[in-house]
Amino acid sequence: MEDILLVDEDDNIIGKEEKLSAHKSGKLHRAFSVFVFNSKKELLIQKRAQGKYHSAGLWSNTCCSHPVTEDTKKEAEERLKEEMGFSCELEELFSFIYEIEFKNGLKEHEFDHVFKGKYNGPVMPNIKEVMNYKWVAPEKLHEDIKKNPGSYTHWLKLCLSRVISFS
Repeated sequence: MEDILLVDEDDNIIGKEEKLSAHKSGKLHRAFSVFVFNSKKELLIQKRAQGKYHSAGLWSNTCCSHPVTEDTKKEAEERLKEEMGFSCELEELFSFIYEIEFKNGLKEHEFDHVFKGKYNGPVMPNIKEVMNYKWVAPEKLHEDIKKNPGSYTHWLKLCLSRVISFS
């Protein structure tokens, strides 16, 4: 596994730690979440692969990960290509800190940078990362999250409304 960036509450880098170790200890670390919309204003969501170390099999935003350098936007764009098989320009909308402990004992304590993009072409997900994907109207997604909250990742539920307010 790779090292991820540990940060303080102002997003200043204070060190690095191996990814799984940081998730066991719950140390605050930098992350990014990507939300890609098409021309119909539908959001591309993905179902996380079963091999993920947490939140496996849950629906989530288009792409998310942990940067390993200071260029979070560049890494978000690269990860989008690796995970979903396409590229688009991303714009940072906002950032926020959240914390959650999962049933398997791992913890997310993230300073999450949230990016938005627009794309209308083919999607070719990496099957090691993504088990399914779909384009969905934000209002339908909100409805389904209310009915089936356990089917969605924590961070998606936390920031979806705010992302949509920028669209």
